[in-house]
Amino acid sequence: MSQTGAQILFGFLLSVAFTPRFAALSDFDKGLYDVTVVLGAIATGALVAPVAFHRFLAGHGMKPELIRVAGRLITTGLITLALTITTALLLLLRTATGNATVAWILSAAVFLWFTTAWLVLPLIVLRRTAARQRRVQEP
Repeated sequence: MSQTGAQILFGFLLSVAFTPRFAALSDFDKGLYDVTVVLGAIATGALVAPVAFHRFLAGHGMKPELIRVAGRLITTGLITLALTITTALLLLLRTATGNATVAWILSAAVFLWFTTAWLVLPLIVLRRTAARQRRVQEP
């Protein structure tokens, strides 16, 4: 799902520069757009890469390496996808509301949500599960 979402978001981002309103953006907002597009490209590449790895390495007895590299690529992809969505939201809210402070606050809150849902909660579950497994294994 994240792979497809990143690809669709990246496609929409590419089209923004060709809209009439793009020329009216401030230099800061154009720079923010550039950063957003680059982050979107990195996210898309990182989330698609495990498919290519699987195609190249399948049948070569490299499953542990494939899983390890794919996990790192997916983590990189999710981090850059969160950053892409956050910077795109910042650009959108700066443009739509005309209030930079509100845009920054709301975008930071969304990034905090991504950090919590995609990083903190999985780490909490992982630690709880590891602790539970240690208690079960103790004599």
